[in-house]
Amino acid sequence: MKNFFTYIYLFFSVIGFSQPITAISDSSNSRPNEQLAQNYFDRGEFGKAIIIFESLVKNQPNNYVYFQKQVACYQQLVMFDKAETAILARIEKTRQPNLYIELGYNYQLQKDNQKANKYYKLALEKVKENPNNVYTVARDFEQKVLINEAIEAYNLGSIGNPNANFEYQIALLQGQLGKTDLMIETLIDYAYKNPMNLPLVQNQLTRFIADDSQKQFSETLKKSLLIKTQKTPDIFWNQFMSWFFVQQKEYGKAFIQEKAIFKRNPEYFVNIVNLARLSIQENDTETARIILDYILLNTTDIELQMEANYQILNLDIEKASTIEYPKIHEKLNLLLKEYGISPYSLKLQILKAHFESFYLKEFESSKSILNEALNLQLNNYQRAEVKMELADVLLLDQKFNQAIIYYAQIEDDLKNDEIAHEASFKMAKASYFKGDFDWALKQFKVLKSSTSQLIANDSMELFLLINDNTVEDSTQVALKKFAKADFYKYQNKNQEALQDFKTILAQHKGESIEDVSMLRIGQLYEKTNNFQEALNYYQQIIDTHSDGIYVDEALFFSAEIYRKSLLDTEKAKSNYEKIIFKHEDSIYFVEARNNFRKLRGDTNL
Repeated sequence: MKNFFTYIYLFFSVIGFSQPITAISDSSNSRPNEQLAQNYFDRGEFGKAIIIFESLVKNQPNNYVYFQKQVACYQQLVMFDKAETAILARIEKTRQPNLYIELGYNYQLQKDNQKANKYYKLALEKVKENPNNVYTVARDFEQKVLINEAIEAYNLGSIGNPNANFEYQIALLQGQLGKTDLMIETLIDYAYKNPMNLPLVQNQLTRFIADDSQKQFSETLKKSLLIKTQKTPDIFWNQFMSWFFVQQKEYGKAFIQEKAIFKRNPEYFVNIVNLARLSIQENDTETARIILDYILLNTTDIELQMEANYQILNLDIEKASTIEYPKIHEKLNLLLKEYGISPYSLKLQILKAHFESFYLKEFESSKSILNEALNLQLNNYQRAEVKMELADVLLLDQKFNQAIIYYAQIEDDLKNDEIAHEASFKMAKASYFKGDFDWALKQFKVLKSSTSQLIANDSMELFLLINDNTVEDSTQVALKKFAKADFYKYQNKNQEALQDFKTILAQHKGESIEDVSMLRIGQLYEKTNNFQEALNYYQQIIDTHSDGIYVDEALFFSAEIYRKSLLDTEKAKSNYEKIIFKHEDSIYFVEARNNFRKLRGDTNL
């Protein structure tokens, strides 16, 4: 019996001891073991990693990745003799030319550069013997950051096989060596010879442009493209120049190139249309207006004409004074008379309704236009657009419940769509204007996680506004006043809103409602071009609420006023700089950084 239990003990001991080894040696488990080995490798635990990699190489001797990791572990553990033995054994077995790079690199780590160079040259000789070896040899040189040798390998590959083209790879390697001028020339020449690969080249150039804080790279690229454009009268270079100016957000200069392209090939007119849309999107309204006028002069396409007229009117409405309202209204009427009432002119119909309600305060006429539009043969998205505008008009006319019904319909009809999220936000905001703060708070809590950054940011701001001012004052006295003033602002009743916000400041001094009231007052003064008063209120936020959530907005809005309106570069830079260094999490961070760089002179305009 005693011996029986001894055998049982030994049997289970052997099983327990052998299981980990089996797990390592079993090729079916190679993937988990590879992950474990890689984990050890990444953490610098090379002694543990090498045990697994040795086992993996034993089970899968043809796996080059495992072999490389094994050699790297030996080298990290300063076991250069073992690394050399493993490499020589593999050379003997496979005769792979890139293994000479592994051997040379092993000597380089031991500071024996003479032997290292000997084997690097041997690897390059293998490319001369067989140009197809260039792929593995150049790759391994790149992996070892042996850039000059990689370039030489590609050059030898090109000589041995003239049909192969390694200009793209060589160009990127030249960039790593800091030879950006040469890289640019090689890349753009490569793109010219291989137009299908133009997006690939432009993607690489975009990466360099993004990291080009001093704009030296951008300036070099611009000069190279200008020279090509002047020397070779090819549309390709005009297109490349247009792309470059778009990257620099110089849409006016891009338009010059697109006009030159269009004159030589009218098929490229669509690029001008896209450029107009991009200029509008990026708020370059001056350039957008010029391009839109050009579109109207050069197209007979009815839809394009309507789109251009729609965008021009939108731009005109944004900057119009009350004296200009009748002229705009007349133009809207004439356009709808020309194009007729149909689904094709829907955007113009919605714009007319918007203008009549928000600017002329003709609510009934506006509602009539939109209700008639709902009788047209519209798709779901067009119907949602009309309902959204109708809800906005009803809200403006203080018909809160009716507005909420239409927002809810959009939300139900287009679930999880972007326009449905917008409707949800507007519905919550309508409840906020109405004074139903509890329901609005619940909705904003959900919406602050929206996939739309704009909706998420606005929802977060209103969520914090309601939450903070409810915690501080359960009766919500200040919050009710603020929501009323905010509604005046929505209605474009600027004087009433301004007066109410100032009353809040006087009656609730020192409360949490104070800094956001200052922000609203600043925005209203800015809207009416009273920039000094706007700056005064923004500065109060910066001085007295520096730890609040609105200070980055106050800094950014101030900087924008100094940059665009007062043309005070130094003060604009100062405010942008404070955002860059003290408010990295601000939604205005990227724009502030870009504007700061431009003002500093980095654009080399």
